[in-house]
Amino acid sequence: MNRLVSTGALPAHGVVARALRAAHALVEDESGGQVSTVYPRLARADPSAFALAVTAVDGASTAVGLADARTTLMSVSKPFVMALVAQSCGLERVRAAVGVNATGLPFADPEAILRGPGGRTNPMVNPGAIVTSSLVPGADRAQRWAFVCDGLSRLAGRRLEVDEEVLDCALASNGRNRELARMLADRTALACDPDDAVDLYTRQCCLEVDVQDLARMGAVLATGGLDPVDGHRLLDADVTRAVLAVMATAGLYEASGDWLVDVGVPAKSGISGALVAVAPGKGALGAWSPPLDGAGTSVRGGRAAAFLAGELGLDLFAAG
Repeated sequence: MNRLVSTGALPAHGVVARALRAAHALVEDESGGQVSTVYPRLARADPSAFALAVTAVDGASTAVGLADARTTLMSVSKPFVMALVAQSCGLERVRAAVGVNATGLPFADPEAILRGPGGRTNPMVNPGAIVTSSLVPGADRAQRWAFVCDGLSRLAGRRLEVDEEVLDCALASNGRNRELARMLADRTALACDPDDAVDLYTRQCCLEVDVQDLARMGAVLATGGLDPVDGHRLLDADVTRAVLAVMATAGLYEASGDWLVDVGVPAKSGISGALVAVAPGKGALGAWSPPLDGAGTSVRGGRAAAFLAGELGLDLFAAG
């Protein structure tokens, strides 16, 4: 079978659906990885749970596995909040305040703040995501949260709600993020009160989604900012391009280089087992399976993405 390469569009919907079923069958019995124990709700996740969805830039969508099961965005929220903030206050402001270069460090390592000029990192790691949240417009916490929740809901095509149990746990145990925020505040890197920035970042991570939401949100980036279903512009093309670039360099943290070699598309992982991978101009993959590898990426999701990259011609670097 000749593998498709990075130019052109996704194959016909039927071909995508067959490839998705094949990917699910290929990796559903994978037993590697560990479920996150950061929060009790995550620790209780069924390690056998697995779902995949693909949404094309024309809105065609297909899903397999536990496609309606809900999980929390966790760090998968980061590229989308970056997009919303850049759309609102300007890409260059985000770039200047947050940074865009990979740290090569785990997602919550304070060393990244110490190394970066003025504490600048990138929007995909926790320090940079906290700075990004500090840039959200609004006069108070309620207005800023409305901006984020409404914006992420528009990208998903439906109203998203918070998992209150996860949120309560996260607010009670996010000492590391508060430490990062204090370090950033000491370097005048935050645009609002550090506690407000951490609260907003924590809430965005606790929004519930399923794999179909993830695929549709990713497809907005794949279209250059258009809603894949109704064609309305949600983001500017220069914003989505920058978000995809940062996802490519830092979306899988210290394993981002390995991901690009193995899969070849921008992606973002979260400790809930959620994963979104975007093929610009083609579409996006949403995946969810709780067991994680050492860098915090869904083991099944990563294997499925690597398989689909070859079968559907997603890999940006595959020239032939």
